[in-house]
Amino acid sequence: MNNNNYGPLTGLKILDISTMIAAPFGATLLADLGGDVTKIELPGKGDTLRTVGPWKDGEALRWPGLARNKKSLTLDIRKEAGKNIFKKLIAQTDVLIENFRPGTLEKWGLSYEELKEENPQLIMVRLSGYGQTGPYSKKAGFGTPATAFSGHTAIQGYIDRPPVSPSYSLLDYITGVYVAFATVSALYHRDVHEEKEGQVVEMGLYESIFRMLEFLIAEYDQNKKVRDRSPGLSGHSSPAGTYATKDGKFVVLVCSTDSTFDRLADAMNRKDMLEDDRYYTNSERLKNDSEVQEIVSNWIKKHNLKELTEILDNYGVPISPIYTIEDIFNDPHYQARDNIVEVEHPRLGKVKVPGVVPNFSKTPGKIRHRAPELGEHNEEILGNHLGLSEAEISTLKEQGVI
Repeated sequence: MNNNNYGPLTGLKILDISTMIAAPFGATLLADLGGDVTKIELPGKGDTLRTVGPWKDGEALRWPGLARNKKSLTLDIRKEAGKNIFKKLIAQTDVLIENFRPGTLEKWGLSYEELKEENPQLIMVRLSGYGQTGPYSKKAGFGTPATAFSGHTAIQGYIDRPPVSPSYSLLDYITGVYVAFATVSALYHRDVHEEKEGQVVEMGLYESIFRMLEFLIAEYDQNKKVRDRSPGLSGHSSPAGTYATKDGKFVVLVCSTDSTFDRLADAMNRKDMLEDDRYYTNSERLKNDSEVQEIVSNWIKKHNLKELTEILDNYGVPISPIYTIEDIFNDPHYQARDNIVEVEHPRLGKVKVPGVVPNFSKTPGKIRHRAPELGEHNEEILGNHLGLSEAEISTLKEQGVI
């Protein structure tokens, strides 16, 4: 492998002018796989994610993992001098990723049509709360409200309590994967088909998780059923859920297929259930779910976690303990897979962050450099890449452009 090749996207040039989590996370995924990502931030302020918790000694601990492999250029693209520099960068760019409220770039004179004049092959990936069209397109959008809008929140929690939002920015991270997926799809079309022009790819935050609710959509369409809240997998498989072990631990077990339940029944020494019309198929077990759950729960309570895991692993029944982050840090599988790695930090020394996924056999991704300080690469980008002199860069600083 060429030592200069750090992933399948090596050579791809990306401008990331987005903020917070979803779109920037998508850009980071592309950077992890070799993409050359320049993050453009507002001078003196930077991405708001730099100030979002958790923290240690005033340092935002999300930043090292979410901004790694990126370069930081401070640039106010609202000012004329900033627009001119931005357009020069666009001329050298494959992909622009943005998540301003729809109409914002157009208001600044930086619409896709105007940017295409600098680079006809530009791919522009646009993310917003509700998409670029529709009656809600101009509404402000963040991940948690968008999760509620998607239909996801309505089915989370207990029926006798209010619906529960995810305890972290689930929708933003899912959408970030879509951003990366959309980017490489548009690039494939452009490059493989030798297109002379790029295109715009856009989506609303809520759409990424709405796409995953096909069961909910078809169920309402065909049965007019409005699904109630449930704390776990509901109406799909039996048995399925969270169970307590003899030693006070919790595990998740799911029998999504009849063959899996066959193995569970064998493991429990309850082959009689396989000859019982109430339990033989998943559809029948769902009708008698409370009875099935009682049988499984009582059996699990007779075993401690280690013993239970060994038994069900031997029988090929999917089970996992409910891990805390401390459990994850101590788990040998996470260690063997390099799921947790260290990156440098200017003040904290080293910070652990998630490793690069997925794994490529010929062109593995890599964390090439730590998350950048605000404007850390100004001189490199403006001087080396755009050819601006030290005097010109100094003037831009004085004018508040960079």
